[in-house]
Amino acid sequence: MVRLPLTEEEVERGQRLGALLRRARGERSMLLTALEAGVSPETLRKIESGRVATPAFPTIAAIAAALGLSLDEIWSEISKTPHISRLAS
Repeated sequence: MVRLPLTEEEVERGQRLGALLRRARGERSMLLTALEAGVSPETLRKIESGRVATPAFPTIAAIAAALGLSLDEIWSEISKTPHISRLAS
């Protein structure tokens, strides 16, 4: 299967998602969080770093549950409009 390149908006949304998950995880270890969510630590690391900009919904739902985040909170954060200066370029 050929994957289409991600748009700039998808990349930015993935970066916002990663930042939100890192903030929510706080001082908790990545390993503990990943184990509680039922995902590999490598998967969590890639999502938090923005390397996986479009993770599967069940993966995000599991991580959100482990961190005590609602999916509404996540959607609200990641669907914000990109910074105005980027729209002008």
